[in-house]
Amino acid sequence: MHTLIVIPHANPDSLTHAIAARVAEGIVLGDPSATWELGDLHAEGFDPVFNAADIAYFEKRAGAPADVVAEHARLDRAQALVLVYPIYWWSFPALLKGWIDRVFSNGWAYEENPDGKVIKKLQHLRVHLVAVGGADAGMIERHGYGTAMSTQIDHGIFDYCGAPVVSSERLLASDPGYPAALLDTALAIGKRIPHLTE
Repeated sequence: MHTLIVIPHANPDSLTHAIAARVAEGIVLGDPSATWELGDLHAEGFDPVFNAADIAYFEKRAGAPADVVAEHARLDRAQALVLVYPIYWWSFPALLKGWIDRVFSNGWAYEENPDGKVIKKLQHLRVHLVAVGGADAGMIERHGYGTAMSTQIDHGIFDYCGAPVVSSERLLASDPGYPAALLDTALAIGKRIPHLTE
Protein backbone atom coordinates (compact mmCIF):
# COMPACT_ATOMS: atom_id res chain seq x y z
CA MET A 1 0.00 0.00 0.00
CA HIS A 2 1.41 3.37 -1.04
CA THR A 3 0.32 6.74 0.38
CA LEU A 4 0.86 10.26 -0.91
CA ILE A 5 0.97 12.81 1.93
CA VAL A 6 0.44 16.39 0.73
CA ILE A 7 1.33 19.47 2.82
CA PRO A 8 0.71 23.10 1.79
CA HIS A 9 2.53 24.84 4.67
CA ALA A 10 5.43 27.24 4.00
CA ASN A 11 7.24 26.67 7.31
CA PRO A 12 9.04 23.31 7.56
CA ASP A 13 9.17 23.75 11.35
CA SER A 14 5.39 24.14 11.62
CA LEU A 15 3.08 21.94 13.64
CA THR A 16 1.47 20.96 10.31
CA HIS A 17 4.79 19.48 9.11
CA ALA A 18 5.35 17.74 12.45
CA ILE A 19 1.87 16.21 12.25
CA ALA A 20 2.52 15.01 8.68
CA ALA A 21 5.78 13.38 9.81
CA ARG A 22 3.94 11.55 12.60
CA VAL A 23 1.25 10.38 10.18
CA ALA A 24 4.01 8.99 7.93
CA GLU A 25 5.65 7.28 10.90
CA GLY A 26 2.31 5.77 11.88
CA ILE A 27 1.66 4.40 8.38
CA VAL A 28 4.81 2.27 8.56
CA LEU A 29 4.10 1.24 12.15
CA GLY A 30 0.60 0.20 11.05
CA ASP A 31 1.99 -1.86 8.17
CA PRO A 32 5.77 -2.28 7.80
CA SER A 33 5.34 -3.11 4.11
CA ALA A 34 3.53 0.18 3.45
CA THR A 35 5.30 3.01 1.63
CA TRP A 36 4.68 6.74 1.50
CA GLU A 37 5.92 9.84 -0.23
CA LEU A 38 5.68 13.48 0.70
CA GLY A 39 4.31 16.21 -1.53
CA ASP A 40 5.56 19.40 0.14
CA LEU A 41 3.89 21.84 -2.24
CA HIS A 42 5.65 24.95 -0.98
CA ALA A 43 9.14 23.42 -0.91
CA GLU A 44 8.58 21.98 -4.38
CA GLY A 45 7.43 25.33 -5.74
CA PHE A 46 4.10 24.08 -7.05
CA ASP A 47 2.26 26.86 -8.92
CA PRO A 48 -1.36 26.92 -7.70
CA VAL A 49 -2.61 29.41 -10.31
CA PHE A 50 -5.11 27.90 -12.76
CA ASN A 51 -3.67 29.40 -15.95
CA ALA A 52 -4.24 29.47 -19.71
CA ALA A 53 -2.54 26.09 -20.16
CA ASP A 54 -4.88 24.59 -17.55
CA ILE A 55 -7.90 26.07 -19.33
CA ALA A 56 -6.72 24.57 -22.63
CA TYR A 57 -6.32 21.19 -20.92
CA PHE A 58 -9.75 21.50 -19.27
CA GLU A 59 -11.30 22.25 -22.66
CA LYS A 60 -9.38 19.33 -24.24
CA ARG A 61 -7.53 21.59 -26.66
CA ALA A 62 -4.11 20.63 -25.26
CA GLY A 63 -2.40 18.09 -23.04
CA ALA A 64 -1.83 18.61 -19.34
CA PRO A 65 0.99 20.95 -18.25
CA ALA A 66 4.15 19.09 -17.17
CA ASP A 67 3.74 19.86 -13.46
CA VAL A 68 0.17 18.53 -13.53
CA VAL A 69 1.34 15.37 -15.33
CA ALA A 70 3.89 14.84 -12.53
CA GLU A 71 1.17 15.19 -9.87
CA HIS A 72 -1.09 12.77 -11.76
CA ALA A 73 1.77 10.25 -11.75
CA ARG A 74 2.22 10.62 -7.97
CA LEU A 75 -1.50 10.11 -7.40
CA ASP A 76 -1.63 7.18 -9.83
CA ARG A 77 1.05 5.45 -7.70
CA ALA A 78 -0.99 5.92 -4.52
CA GLN A 79 -3.85 3.98 -3.03
CA ALA A 80 -4.26 6.60 -0.29
CA LEU A 81 -4.03 10.38 -0.25
CA VAL A 82 -3.50 12.21 3.04
CA LEU A 83 -3.93 15.97 3.10
CA VAL A 84 -2.38 17.58 6.18
CA TYR A 85 -3.21 21.27 6.16
CA PRO A 86 -3.84 24.30 8.37
CA ILE A 87 -7.38 25.65 8.31
CA TYR A 88 -7.37 29.10 6.69
CA TRP A 89 -10.71 30.93 6.64
CA TRP A 90 -12.60 27.66 7.21
CA SER A 91 -11.07 25.91 4.23
CA PHE A 92 -7.80 24.89 2.60
CA PRO A 93 -4.87 27.27 2.20
CA ALA A 94 -4.78 28.74 -1.32
CA LEU A 95 -1.78 26.58 -2.26
CA LEU A 96 -3.72 23.36 -1.56
CA LYS A 97 -6.89 24.64 -3.22
CA GLY A 98 -4.86 25.57 -6.30
CA TRP A 99 -3.25 22.11 -6.33
CA ILE A 100 -6.72 20.57 -6.36
CA ASP A 101 -7.98 23.04 -8.99
CA ARG A 102 -5.15 22.16 -11.35
CA VAL A 103 -4.53 18.47 -10.59
CA PHE A 104 -8.05 17.06 -10.10
CA SER A 105 -8.72 17.83 -13.72
CA ASN A 106 -11.41 17.15 -16.27
CA GLY A 107 -10.58 13.94 -18.14
CA TRP A 108 -8.28 12.62 -15.39
CA ALA A 109 -10.22 12.90 -12.11
CA TYR A 110 -13.69 13.02 -13.66
CA GLU A 111 -15.29 13.29 -17.05
CA GLU A 112 -18.70 14.22 -18.38
CA ASN A 113 -20.54 11.91 -20.78
CA PRO A 114 -22.24 13.60 -23.73
CA ASP A 115 -25.50 13.12 -21.79
CA GLY A 116 -24.09 15.18 -18.89
CA LYS A 117 -23.53 12.26 -16.51
CA VAL A 118 -20.28 12.55 -14.55
CA ILE A 119 -17.84 9.63 -14.72
CA LYS A 120 -15.96 9.43 -11.40
CA LYS A 121 -12.42 8.30 -12.20
CA LEU A 122 -10.67 8.22 -8.81
CA GLN A 123 -12.46 5.33 -7.11
CA HIS A 124 -9.12 3.62 -6.39
CA LEU A 125 -7.99 6.50 -4.14
CA ARG A 126 -8.85 6.58 -0.44
CA VAL A 127 -8.67 10.08 1.06
CA HIS A 128 -7.73 11.01 4.63
CA LEU A 129 -8.05 14.63 5.77
CA VAL A 130 -6.06 16.01 8.69
CA ALA A 131 -6.89 19.66 9.34
CA VAL A 132 -4.95 21.69 11.90
CA GLY A 133 -6.77 24.63 13.44
CA GLY A 134 -6.66 27.23 16.17
CA ALA A 135 -10.40 27.39 16.93
CA ASP A 136 -12.11 25.16 19.45
CA ALA A 137 -14.46 22.38 18.36
CA GLY A 138 -17.48 23.97 20.04
CA MET A 139 -17.11 27.19 18.06
CA ILE A 140 -16.62 25.24 14.81
CA GLU A 141 -19.83 23.28 15.37
CA ARG A 142 -21.80 26.22 16.78
CA HIS A 143 -21.31 28.17 13.56
CA GLY A 144 -21.73 25.19 11.24
CA TYR A 145 -18.18 25.40 9.92
CA GLY A 146 -17.62 21.65 10.30
CA THR A 147 -20.61 20.83 8.14
CA ALA A 148 -19.66 23.53 5.63
CA MET A 149 -16.10 22.19 5.31
CA SER A 150 -17.35 18.62 4.89
CA THR A 151 -19.82 19.72 2.20
CA GLN A 152 -17.21 21.71 0.31
CA ILE A 153 -14.30 19.27 0.62
CA ASP A 154 -15.67 15.75 1.13
CA HIS A 155 -18.64 16.06 -1.21
CA GLY A 156 -17.78 18.97 -3.48
CA ILE A 157 -14.30 17.74 -4.39
CA PHE A 158 -13.67 14.11 -3.57
CA ASP A 159 -17.12 12.58 -3.97
CA TYR A 160 -17.41 14.35 -7.32
CA CYS A 161 -14.31 12.42 -8.46
CA GLY A 162 -15.34 9.16 -6.78
CA ALA A 163 -12.52 9.20 -4.18
CA PRO A 164 -14.10 8.35 -0.82
CA VAL A 165 -13.08 10.35 2.24
CA VAL A 166 -12.34 7.48 4.61
CA SER A 167 -11.29 9.60 7.58
CA SER A 168 -11.45 13.27 8.45
CA GLU A 169 -9.92 14.71 11.61
CA ARG A 170 -9.59 18.23 12.95
CA LEU A 171 -6.64 18.64 15.31
CA LEU A 172 -7.26 21.81 17.27
CA ALA A 173 -5.34 24.08 19.62
CA SER A 174 -8.14 23.62 22.17
CA ASP A 175 -7.65 19.84 22.27
CA PRO A 176 -6.45 18.61 25.69
CA GLY A 177 -2.67 18.26 25.84
CA TYR A 178 -2.00 20.53 22.84
CA PRO A 179 0.41 20.36 21.04
CA ALA A 180 1.95 17.03 22.14
CA ALA A 181 -1.40 15.24 22.13
CA LEU A 182 -1.94 16.25 18.50
CA LEU A 183 1.27 14.47 17.54
CA ASP A 184 0.07 11.34 19.35
CA THR A 185 -3.25 11.58 17.50
CA ALA A 186 -1.40 11.99 14.19
CA LEU A 187 0.59 8.81 14.89
CA ALA A 188 -2.65 6.93 15.61
CA ILE A 189 -4.21 8.28 12.38
CA GLY A 190 -1.21 7.03 10.41
CA LYS A 191 -1.39 3.56 11.98
CA ARG A 192 -5.02 3.21 10.87
CA ILE A 193 -4.48 4.33 7.26
CA PRO A 194 -3.14 1.01 5.84
CA HIS A 195 -6.13 -0.82 7.33
CA LEU A 196 -8.69 1.70 6.09
CA THR A 197 -7.30 1.57 2.57
CA GLU A 198 -7.41 -2.16 1.93
